[in-house]
Amino acid sequence: MSEVLLVITNLPDRASAERVAEALVIQRVAACVNVLAECASIYRWEGKLEHASEVPLLIKTTRAAYPKLEDALRKLHPYELPEIIALPVDTGLPEYLNWVVQETQTGNQA
Repeated sequence: MSEVLLVITNLPDRASAERVAEALVIQRVAACVNVLAECASIYRWEGKLEHASEVPLLIKTTRAAYPKLEDALRKLHPYELPEIIALPVDTGLPEYLNWVVQETQTGNQA
């Protein structure tokens, strides 16, 4: 099983997305964060249909760093219930996957 994960979340605007992305990399709980273009999200919240513009983040991390990443996202995220979805990376360029592991190792230490 791969130790590299791709974590997805959405932020309400570009400024908050970049702020969160930088914090995750600085804390070494993420090796890299892609801040994508704004997208439209449609969802039900508290019984109402909602339409929102959001900025997606693609976060590269490891299983070992994930608990600290999730904790950091919960603290940094402006939403009451942030989307945090982690997907295993089963295949990829070995050198890149090794780089993700190396860049997040410091973030795993107590």
